[in-house]
Amino acid sequence: MELLDKLFDAAPLLALFVTLALGYVAGKFKVGRFVLGGIAGTLLVGVVIGQLGIKIDPGVKSIFFALFIYAVGYQGGPQFFQSLNRRTINQLVSAFVMCFVGLICVLVAAWTFDLDRGTAAGLAAGGLTQSAILGTAGDAISKLDVSAEQIKTMQTNVAVGYAVTYIFGSLGPIIIATWFIPMVMGWDIRAEAVKLAQSISGGRPELDPGQFDAIKRVSTRVYKVTAASKANGTKVDAAQKGMSDAKIEAIFRDGREIDATDQTKIESGDIVAVTGLISGIAKTEGYLGTEVQAPPEFQLVEEAREIILTNNQLAGHTIQEINEHVNTDLRRGVYTIRIRRAGHDLPLLPGLELHRGDELHIVGTPKDLDRVQGMIGYKISAAAITDFVFFGIGMALGILVGMGTVKLAGVPVTLGTGGGCLLSGLLFGWLRSTHPRYAALPTGASNFLRDFGLAVFVAVVGLTAGPQAFVTIKELGVTLLLLGVAVTLLPQIITFYFSYYVLGIRNPIEALACVVGGRSANPGFAALLSKAGNATPVATFTVTYAVANVFLTLWGPLIIGIISKNAAQ
Repeated sequence: MELLDKLFDAAPLLALFVTLALGYVAGKFKVGRFVLGGIAGTLLVGVVIGQLGIKIDPGVKSIFFALFIYAVGYQGGPQFFQSLNRRTINQLVSAFVMCFVGLICVLVAAWTFDLDRGTAAGLAAGGLTQSAILGTAGDAISKLDVSAEQIKTMQTNVAVGYAVTYIFGSLGPIIIATWFIPMVMGWDIRAEAVKLAQSISGGRPELDPGQFDAIKRVSTRVYKVTAASKANGTKVDAAQKGMSDAKIEAIFRDGREIDATDQTKIESGDIVAVTGLISGIAKTEGYLGTEVQAPPEFQLVEEAREIILTNNQLAGHTIQEINEHVNTDLRRGVYTIRIRRAGHDLPLLPGLELHRGDELHIVGTPKDLDRVQGMIGYKISAAAITDFVFFGIGMALGILVGMGTVKLAGVPVTLGTGGGCLLSGLLFGWLRSTHPRYAALPTGASNFLRDFGLAVFVAVVGLTAGPQAFVTIKELGVTLLLLGVAVTLLPQIITFYFSYYVLGIRNPIEALACVVGGRSANPGFAALLSKAGNATPVATFTVTYAVANVFLTLWGPLIIGIISKNAAQ
């Protein structure tokens, strides 16, 4: 232990990365469907290692949290602004009510049990499972006009409150959304998910990591044209009109490939490659001829692209509406195989409404994809390089906004660096979705900033909490735990009944998705997906999750501004 103490004193960053490694090992701890998670694990390990009195420059914590929160805002920007529309107004209200009731519960608990500002913010961070509050509240505490010792104590109390209440904060939404509400309402989640999927024409099971759907929507088949084939003697353009959405990709004649233009005439003996949806391509056998094996030298190159939807003429419409109004020849040869929103796969169903910022995964020949790409949006791989000009401007703007102070009902509230960078990230994420030439921050880069930024921030918080953490746990441990249970459960129950009876969100799957999304509860969402057995909860979850992430994060400085009690010196 003495050797470790000397090593960590000489190189505090060594302690930081040891904490990260051990924290994520501890985060793999699993009971049933509950997983502690790397962030909570890192905080707990940091508190333990912090008993050695490790000192790390507070600037490290500030910069990594700023990077984390900017990335969160950037990724959520397109979905957040897209969700502000009439069609989802009841879901937006539900998410805000959930956040607001959570805030009220925290404030009532703080006033009733005389909690200081830091402990109250920690209760919010853990009870509402919003790790970002750790940063926004801690930043707001650092700007208070109190002694340095009080600031340090209250910042420690934020971490302690989070650590004590986080575990049930994660379990609570799982219990409420997958057991309590369905039991009280008499709902069978799986049956309701199937029913909802059928109402929008389909539904598919959610796959575990490593699994894939072996049933493919798109296929390429090869046929040999015979003299009796209906397509014999017709031009490619005319032949394709008799094959629904299928497209003749290539023709092999007399041992060599020839250009398959619209005016190319199909002849007996030709070997023709056709690509299309499985549901429609089977009809081509009787039309073109007999299915055969492709010659060894016959190669057909196709490409898969990920395109971000930015076209306002497509956003807001369902897949079925788009297919009905888009010319068949325009979309022929281009097939959508996957749609993702806010990192989640959506059910690829005719009734799915597309939003700006959705990721459309399409396949086809490069020529066909080039034809439609500009009509959809921009290719993700085209943004593989970070635009550091706008990244720097965005971070600087966030820091400037965070320096300001506003008064809400006479209470001075400062957003701090965290709140400012969150708003800046939302703005620049939205800018990127509407003007693809600017503010590029590739998905891989933003994911790294988000995950690594939060991990380092939490590790520093745990390390600096040190011995004070155990003092606070000894004084308020049981009380905090019970308050955390109340803060976790009450907002969900109250908001569910408000959403069901007042907002009219009666569909069971949408109502439950509002509960977990309004709490930004990823474990609860994962459990709901598992119970549903398909992706029907995803669309509602992404809307409410985007709203909750913003408001819950902003509650940090608001709590610090409203609660007046400081930690004792």
